[in-house]
Amino acid sequence: MARFSEVLTIINGRNQKQVENPSGKYPIYGSGGIMGYADDFICDGETVIIGRKGSINKPIFVDRPFWNVDTAFGLSAKRDVLLPKYLYYFCEIFDFERLNTTVTIPSLTKANLLNIEIKLPTLEEQQQIIAVLDKLTNLISLRKQQLAKLDELVKARFVEMFGDCLTNPKGWRTRCLEEIAEVGSSKRVFVEELQENGIPFYRGTEVGALAEGRQITPELFITKKHYVDLCEATGAPQIGDLLMPSICSDGRIWVVDTDKPFYFKDGRVLWVHAIDSSYDPVFLLYTLKDRITTDYNSIASGTTFAELKIFALKKCRIFDVSIMLQNEFGAFVKQTNRSKLTMQQSLDKLEVLKKALMQDYFM
Repeated sequence: MARFSEVLTIINGRNQKQVENPSGKYPIYGSGGIMGYADDFICDGETVIIGRKGSINKPIFVDRPFWNVDTAFGLSAKRDVLLPKYLYYFCEIFDFERLNTTVTIPSLTKANLLNIEIKLPTLEEQQQIIAVLDKLTNLISLRKQQLAKLDELVKARFVEMFGDCLTNPKGWRTRCLEEIAEVGSSKRVFVEELQENGIPFYRGTEVGALAEGRQITPELFITKKHYVDLCEATGAPQIGDLLMPSICSDGRIWVVDTDKPFYFKDGRVLWVHAIDSSYDPVFLLYTLKDRITTDYNSIASGTTFAELKIFALKKCRIFDVSIMLQNEFGAFVKQTNRSKLTMQQSLDKLEVLKKALMQDYFM
């Protein structure tokens, strides 16, 4: 084992205003990625970026010279004992959040970073570990690209059949969403009412993951009696209902596909239910997805972050097309989703394997 203080140098970032130039040669990095370009650089290539404030648990590996802003540290490995990519993979699995001492914006200090301990095998062994993790990382990236291509295929098919929802080039008649479905949310569940087991309680995070076809492990629950009481007041989510996080600029909408009981967070999850029989839920999902992703800022509102509101969602315009045409599109989506499921399962297995190996290598 070795401390960071023994095997790397921490490079402070600086304000970008003095060097920022749209035609600059060097990227300017913050903890969230590229923020612009500069005429000068602070860090050499093959350096790990870690947030000093904000996104402190999302390291970035940069393989060319760059300028880092003052909210991001550059971690430069002493290459006679530590390979930069090995350092990056360690940072990927290490929980920097546990070093945070603030109650507002997550923050790291140099002193805390320098005290971190890292396993330090020989350079040859480090290279072998890098080779394994690089291969898994590339496969994971490929699966994500393939999933994105399948999503693009469905979107292209929607536009081919119906046109985009913003300009309506085919001149379809439209109806407000509130004319064809109930639009709302749930009854409030207070923090003190949450349990360690019982009926699953979903937040926007879980609903967004389900919309992406991912498997989730519920973290919060309510009692069965509380669930029954809530459902008596609002009704229970049904197969075919639509649920979406209120912060949903990427159109992550879940068509409920289970009859297992669950409940969800008020306000942060929006609920489209009691859908008119002349509308297919899958067609409705992609109509809303197209509308939201194309023109999110005109639909969402908020002083700190753009959020979908019930009143705005109710006014979303929906194409009034025949159920036969909707079903044709739905069949195409179903066929594509089979491929997505296979791809997602492969991705999940690769991510689990990578995490297990990293735990073994570094922890």
